[in-house]
Order: sequence, then C-alpha cells, then structure tokens
Amino acid sequence: MSRFQYQKQSHKPSGFLLSVCVFLAVTVIFVQGLSSLSDSTKRRQKESLENAITRSVTYCYAVEGVYPENLDYLKKNYGLAYDEDSFFVDYHVVGSNVLPDITIIEKGD
Repeated sequence: MSRFQYQKQSHKPSGFLLSVCVFLAVTVIFVQGLSSLSDSTKRRQKESLENAITRSVTYCYAVEGVYPENLDYLKKNYGLAYDEDSFFVDYHVVGSNVLPDITIIEKGD
C-alpha cells in the first residue's frame, strides 16, 4: 500500500452515542430532582399555611373570646399573609365559639 493511497476508515459512533445517552440520562434525573424538590416545597408551604391559620385563629379566640368571622379579619388584625395565587383557603364559620372549618387547596399552575 502506498503512502498516498486512501484507506476507508470506519467511524464508530458508539463513543459519541454513549456520551449523548449519558447526557440525556443525567438531564432526565436532574429534571426529576427539580420536580421532586418543587413538590416538597409546595407541601411545606401548605403545612406552614395551615399552622399559621390555626395559630392566628386560636390566638384571636384567646384574646377576643370569639373566633374570627373571616380570613380578612385575620389578615387585617393578626398579620396573616399567604400566597393567594398558590393556595385557596375556604374558611367556613360555624359559630362564634366553634372552631371554623378551614380547608386549604393548592391551586394548579
């Protein structure tokens, strides 16, 4: 074989293909981790909101002798604040001396 003769080289894409597969696998795992972290954060925010409302309602009852009529009263007089774009709070008063029925629903994105 002369030194100027062209010899076909077989290209083995297996190394490149393996790199692409590993990159895609790492990307998928990363995205799943972010999603899991986001779900965990939302769950903690909901728990925190539940605790804040319960604490505010109980404190209002201890100070005033009656449960608050609505959430606006808690916001105005007891500093309750939450992300209304992320959570819907159903606050139903049964009576002035009965703990209100409170339901917190996470809004969809």
